[in-house]
Amino acid sequence: MRKLDVMTTASTTSPIRRTWRRIPRQARRIGVAVAGTAVLLAGVALIVLPGPAVLVIPLGFAILATEFHWARKLVARAREYGRRFKRRLAPAA
Repeated sequence: MRKLDVMTTASTTSPIRRTWRRIPRQARRIGVAVAGTAVLLAGVALIVLPGPAVLVIPLGFAILATEFHWARKLVARAREYGRRFKRRLAPAA
């Protein structure tokens, strides 16, 4: 995972980010867990129902990855598999 080395100060941080940081950490984690799990379960339901499960399930994991290390690792692993698959499909130059 690539990290940006950028100084963030109150003047360069967006109002949404400042508001998000004011919410207590436990409340943030619970909110992210509930939202991410709901999206993830909706994606799983879309496997059998008509809908874009292939897009919704990764979105659920991306939401969970904002607060949980295990989900961050899973998203990074999926990205790496995607990059390998893309390289394999690319014609040899």
